[in-house]
Amino acid sequence: MKSNTKYELDHPTVSRLFKKAGIENIHRVAHLGNGEFNSVYSAEADGKSYALKVAPLKNDTILTYEQDMMAQEVFYYSVIKENTDIRIPEVYYSDFSCTDVPTPWFIMERLKGTQLDETDFTREQTIERDRKLAAMAASLHSVKGEGFGYRQNGLRDSWYAALGSMVENLIHDGERLGKKSRNGRKLLRYIRLNKDLLEQVESRLINFDIWPANIICSKKDEDLQLAWIDPERCLWGDRIADFVCLDFNRMSLLDKKKIREFYNAVSDQEIGSGRDEEIRYALMLAYLGLIMEIEKYARYTVFHFGWWRNVFVCHHIFKNAFRQLKLLSLREA
Repeated sequence: MKSNTKYELDHPTVSRLFKKAGIENIHRVAHLGNGEFNSVYSAEADGKSYALKVAPLKNDTILTYEQDMMAQEVFYYSVIKENTDIRIPEVYYSDFSCTDVPTPWFIMERLKGTQLDETDFTREQTIERDRKLAAMAASLHSVKGEGFGYRQNGLRDSWYAALGSMVENLIHDGERLGKKSRNGRKLLRYIRLNKDLLEQVESRLINFDIWPANIICSKKDEDLQLAWIDPERCLWGDRIADFVCLDFNRMSLLDKKKIREFYNAVSDQEIGSGRDEEIRYALMLAYLGLIMEIEKYARYTVFHFGWWRNVFVCHHIFKNAFRQLKLLSLREA
């Protein structure tokens, strides 16, 4: 998809980067994926498939939490590999020196398979797919952290402090781009109202980007194999955050009964459906809405499909999240 952040390379430059990584004679170079932040290229050499990922140039449109994101992706690939059984691509080479091109880049294995949203499933396979996705999330959440928030922005001592800072950063990003966010201010008020609850949250590794395009599926007979790519938006915080993306079309935590059942069957800590869990979930749903609201100013113009998609989706998200938070506040009263 077109995006203002993407830094495009020509074929000779792609070849030069592969050569620096010790990979000669590449061919079938092509743009890869539908990502909207980095540029990604596929290539083949000696019977192996590769993906080259190139970060955006540093500029004023990069959001605070997106700074140095490529280094975070490579870091979290290593954390996931060392601490979980989640299938991920092998990282072959990375360069953050900005000498060969004026931005970081790395080369990794291109996994065989198709994106989840481009894969056909039988009813039985759909159930197995969701079961495996829930198990992958539980495996990721087994990794405990020593702080909260985005590593690149500095970790905080509590989830309350981290989430408040994350929202404030997005509000300030919007103001830097000439836009004010009433929804951001509203979310900040709900976070402050729930300080005691948020300060009790344990720090766990969360993905917060479990979209079908970031999951590669391969089938062998009736067996499904799933793999994760693009862990660049990982952070340390509330495990319930990943339920925003899981079964996304159901925007209420209470409606995500089946995926919670699959998760709770293998997790070291169950996700319940009480008032506290509902509040934590609704706050993260609204946080996703705020990301989508602010990022459209950085990435797109009104002539991009991404602009209007974000307009409609984040409106729907805010409507649901704030309705839930209002009802939960009334329930306490």
